[in-house]
Amino acid sequence: MGVALNDTSAPSFGLDRLSSDPSLAPLVAELRSARVALLAHPASVTRKLVHALEVLRGLGIVPRILFGPEHGWAGHAQDMIGVGDATDAGARVVSLYGERFEDLSPRREHLEGIDVVVIDLQDVGSRYYTFVWTAVLVARACRAAGGRVVVLDRPNPLGGVVIEGRLQDERFKSFVGLERLPIRHGLTLGEIVAWRAKVEGYEDIVTVVRASGLDRGAHAPAWGRPFVMPSPNMPTYDTALVYPGGCLLEGTNLSDGRGTTRPFELTGAPWVDGERLARGLESTGLGGFIARATSFEPTFHKHGRQMCGGVQIHVTDPSAFRPVATYVALVALAHHAHPEQFRFRTEKYEFVDDIPAFDLLTGSATCRERILAGDDARAIAEDASAIGDEERAVVEEARSARVRTY
Repeated sequence: MGVALNDTSAPSFGLDRLSSDPSLAPLVAELRSARVALLAHPASVTRKLVHALEVLRGLGIVPRILFGPEHGWAGHAQDMIGVGDATDAGARVVSLYGERFEDLSPRREHLEGIDVVVIDLQDVGSRYYTFVWTAVLVARACRAAGGRVVVLDRPNPLGGVVIEGRLQDERFKSFVGLERLPIRHGLTLGEIVAWRAKVEGYEDIVTVVRASGLDRGAHAPAWGRPFVMPSPNMPTYDTALVYPGGCLLEGTNLSDGRGTTRPFELTGAPWVDGERLARGLESTGLGGFIARATSFEPTFHKHGRQMCGGVQIHVTDPSAFRPVATYVALVALAHHAHPEQFRFRTEKYEFVDDIPAFDLLTGSATCRERILAGDDARAIAEDASAIGDEERAVVEEARSARVRTY
């Protein structure tokens, strides 16, 4: 079914409002008279799919420098691939994803002669998705350089009601979770930047242009616009829906579906019995999905050009589906069925080489240790996905953080 892009009753995101909302005229005038940089990616578009750079230029705001997050300004690079600087339409493009953790923040010389960094990035509602942390790092760099930040906010494609997954322990913070949040956090990128600005004492330099016309619980299909892929392996809303669990596969030697047309929905390995894995998932009693046994052959990445047995996770009820619990159970079942072949990733992951990737993603060593000990898959899943008072308090603190807002 197509999307009626001329429907004036559809929700407006921050970029849409900047280009058409008269109440934002003072902010537009401010930006016209300022020296501006833009942090964006290919999903930084209006409802009619006009990119933020074109929108700003049409408003008489000409960015002097363009920043690209992980995957690059053009959104072309695969996961954890360093991206170099470039040019686009005559503007300098600076990559904020290189070979070192230090490359994740703009250097002082990048911000010399810049008054305001405009940020427009589509997040997908999972703690591990790195765009929110790039935005936070840019805000911190602007504070240090004496600049300001304007966030053109976008809704969370998983809505803002359901949260799932424990906070990280302090020593497990990393670029897949710079600050302690539930895995599925129910927040927008603008709310997270505002929260950190409030906690860290630089709320006076942050402005957020909120999205309007959308119920907080609404998912991406209610947006009335196409879902534009924010990274190479996030092609659809269905991908975003499973991602809070599916990303955990990156911490294992199970395929995470890269190299197929259904990343994070498909998983398995050459040694996985898909029928057994599907039956095991059904026996957990977790709801909202069907695990269909299948075979697939990734074109690249893990097990590239090898036939894999495994499952595809088909979400049948988004309101009942618990991605973190589902994929923790899946990983546990895969280990229990194939203990000799299954392993957790020990290679360097997102600039960290002394903590297993699975621990960084789940937020502690507990889940991995319980899987290796052979504990019941459903019990491990319930514990890893649990939400308590501490998780709720952090999310509420973030939602209530106040900065300059339009």
